[in-house]
Amino acid sequence: MEITKPCILLLLALFLVFNIVPGEAGNAKSSKKNLDAASTNYEMLSPTYSGQEQARCLARGACHGKTLVCPAECPKRKPVQNRKQKACFLDCSSKCEVTCKRRIANCNGYGSLCYDPRFIGGDGVMFYFHGEKGGTFAIVSDNNLQINAHFIGTRPVGRKRDFTWVQALSIMFETHTLEIAAKKVSHWDKESDHLIVKWNGVEVQVPMDGEAEWVPNSEELETRAVVVERTDELNNVRVSVSGLVQIDIKVRPIGKMENLVHKYQIPKNDAFAHLETQFKFFDLSDLVEGVLGKTYRPDYVSPVKRGVAMPMMGGEDKYKTPSLYSAKCDVCMFERPTAMSSIVGLSQI
Repeated sequence: MEITKPCILLLLALFLVFNIVPGEAGNAKSSKKNLDAASTNYEMLSPTYSGQEQARCLARGACHGKTLVCPAECPKRKPVQNRKQKACFLDCSSKCEVTCKRRIANCNGYGSLCYDPRFIGGDGVMFYFHGEKGGTFAIVSDNNLQINAHFIGTRPVGRKRDFTWVQALSIMFETHTLEIAAKKVSHWDKESDHLIVKWNGVEVQVPMDGEAEWVPNSEELETRAVVVERTDELNNVRVSVSGLVQIDIKVRPIGKMENLVHKYQIPKNDAFAHLETQFKFFDLSDLVEGVLGKTYRPDYVSPVKRGVAMPMMGGEDKYKTPSLYSAKCDVCMFERPTAMSSIVGLSQI
């Protein structure tokens, strides 16, 4: 049977209709890699009559087009008047679900960095990396992201290594650096904020009222949104750099009982305020480096000894950087765009 030209055109039209993903008809060359992470790929709708937030999922897959509604026990994604209450998490991935969670670092979760630095890697394996007192190390180094950690510490008489904690983080991307640090204080005051935030080397203030968040001026950013949001009244923030990383951060001291149990012998004039953190990454390459970063490689096999109380990860020499704002180490991958204006040295805290 002869196939006429109108029949061919009709078949071609039907093929296009059934094979272009909804929402991409005007951009048939769009790749999945360039889309937002499925879990957060949604558009917000007007709240329900009772004030519960809701969203329509845009992610491809079974959840596409569905409306997810926050439950009554956590009606908002960002609680404002009582930030300690649980927040609503909308997940438009294959899970297609809504959950209530505290927006704080989970020191037993994937991507956590807490205590006398104890990590839980992207592979779920726990390990310790002690670094050294006063040292700075590349936690993550990739083509488009570098995260450094500055360590503080003490070494009691007769001990062979330092006790160390993370006192500051720098998040470097494009031409920018966001620094989150704990203030050095002699005594911990739970009624005071001990958090320092710096943007490109200049200290900024995160508001405590209203939306309780800080964002850079829009003209400073080329492609990504940056938000530092309080998740408690004091000493807790969530840092977001769109398409790259989300970090939950808590500032805390070494407590008296903790000091006694672990025999840290902390000096009386230093609370050793430090950070507890949990990272969530969105666009790491398969060759990502860093103490934590490499554990997210698809072919990574942890070298640490299992079944011991403190499985140790070495590599201090490979990951050590000259300063908090430097992306130079033996295995670091991140490079600044050539047009970047330099930020000199480790910021004074």
